[in-house]
This record gives sequence, structure tokens and C-alpha cells, in this order.
Amino acid sequence: MHAMQYEITLPADYDMGIIHRRVADKGHLLDAYPGLGLKAYLVRERGHDRSPVNQYAPFYLWRTPEGMNSFLWGPGFRGLSADFGRPAVRHWLGAGLRRGVAAGSVVAATRRLERVPEGTDPAEAVEAALAALPDDPGLHTAAVAVDPDRWELLRVALWTGPAPEADPGTRYRVLHLSAPELDRLPAGRHW
Repeated sequence: MHAMQYEITLPADYDMGIIHRRVADKGHLLDAYPGLGLKAYLVRERGHDRSPVNQYAPFYLWRTPEGMNSFLWGPGFRGLSADFGRPAVRHWLGAGLRRGVAAGSVVAATRRLERVPEGTDPAEAVEAALAALPDDPGLHTAAVAVDPDRWELLRVALWTGPAPEADPGTRYRVLHLSAPELDRLPAGRHW
């Protein structure tokens, strides 16, 4: 599993309805994309959920690197780059996945990034992050991934209702969820 995200920060007075319409028109195009575990169409809107910015920040869990490569070199990402400029794409190695008990539409997400402190065993840090994944009745899916260049841990949780206040991190609204191969991503630790 590979996690991937890019962030497009937009002007404070940007009409976020443009992003909503874009997702409504094009979100379904990845509903059956080969190699894609899930894509959460994430947005932050200035003034909502304490967000200081307007931002479009899709998050992906890829089941295969071939799927990820096909997307990055294909027409969808090319079109996004033509419309907004080519964003930097962050990606992390998947370390683990927790499936929640909640079914239904995903409406919120939280993302937390933190460095693995110098002198800390990275495997122990990953184990602790996996153990700390939320186990809440509103949880749809949660994942832990690692950037071994920056030694950074990523934790993402998708929620079928508002994200619990107890779950720290950046808060997003989810405009659409494409999850063609989510059921093929193994739950638990990925090593």
C-alpha cells in the first residue's frame, strides 16, 4: 500500500463552489480505477472547521504502484495540473490499515503528520501509531504510512460523521470517496 496526497491552496476569496462542482462532475471517474484502494476528495474551507485556508487536498491509498503511476502520468492528473499548476505530490509507504465498523458515506477526515524523533526506533514509532489509530463507531477507515526520507509518520482517518474532537490533526470535509479496491487492501500491519 502507498499513501499519496497533494495540496492545492487557493486564495482566501476563491469560490470553493468551483471545487465542489469539479468533484461532482469528475469524482466518479476513479470509482473503478485499477490499483486504487481509495481516493478521498478532501477540502478545507476558510471559516469552516477552524480552517485558515481554502484548499483542495485529495488523499489516496494505492493498492499497487502501477495504479499510482498510471494516475500520475495519465489524463486526470494532467488535467488537474493544467487547471491549477502541477502540485508537489507527497507519498508515503503504507505501514498499516484499520477498517472501521461504520458503513455509509464518508463526510470528514483528519490527517496528522509528525516526525519520528531522532533516537527513536522507527519500527516502535510505527507500532505505537498503529496502536493509537482511532477505534470509534464513526470510523470508516484509518491508515498509517511513513516517509523514510523525512522520517515522518502520517495518520489519516475517514469518518462517516463529524470527526471526533479527540482525534487530533488537520480537519477536512470529504466531497466524494472512490474506493474501488479498498476491500483488497489488507487490514493490520503491512510488514
